[in-house]
Amino acid sequence: MYQQIADALREQITSGDLEPDAKLPTEAELRERYAVSRETVRKALALLVNEGLVISARPQGHFVRRRRPMVFRPQAEFRKRPFSPEMDAFMTEHSGEGREPRQDIEVAIVEPPEDVAKRLQLEPGQLVAVRKRVRHLDGEPFNTNDSFFPLSIVRDSEIMRPENIARGANEVLAELGYRQVRALDEVYVRMPTPEQVHRLDLAPGTPVGVHITTGFTAEGKPVRVAVTVLPGDRHVISYERRREVANEEV
Repeated sequence: MYQQIADALREQITSGDLEPDAKLPTEAELRERYAVSRETVRKALALLVNEGLVISARPQGHFVRRRRPMVFRPQAEFRKRPFSPEMDAFMTEHSGEGREPRQDIEVAIVEPPEDVAKRLQLEPGQLVAVRKRVRHLDGEPFNTNDSFFPLSIVRDSEIMRPENIARGANEVLAELGYRQVRALDEVYVRMPTPEQVHRLDLAPGTPVGVHITTGFTAEGKPVRVAVTVLPGDRHVISYERRREVANEEV
């Protein structure tokens, strides 16, 4: 029965009958409408909360979640864009959209996870510098971006500072002699780890997309691995592709 109640409310939400920020009927009203127990109503509401459609704001009640997803465009990473002197690409782009971006940055020297060491083709014992970022929009943590660099090439550079790099870490690498000309993108979809749940304040049952980028120099040397974790209820991943046309077909 709780699934039928959830189905009915979900239909009202997806159809627009219940608009964003609208208050759902109270537990007492739902109990009376469907002639069910309080436990049944609470299971129905919990299901919608887990799906990310509804938020619980006790004691006020349950409300339809307002969704304003972030469009994540991996292909835009290497494009030249005018950044402000104070803010990097993430901060600049979303400030321009009228949103309030913020990112918390930590920098550490660590032994790389096995998968990162393999992608960077590191020898056993080689250390990496990692820039760990939690990106917020309008006060909500939207995604994490952890970038790993061989310590031997970024030691004493701006990459080691826990602050925004206005021109971007990619340009810093280029200035150090490691310009990236190619990137390999991998996208995985799965349930989050406990650490990711904590960092992103994820509701139960929220899946994540994991975008892993490995950047290579012209010589084929991998110099950066970036791992971005994208909650499924907060993002649209947008790829743009163009067909290459032979000269004789133009």
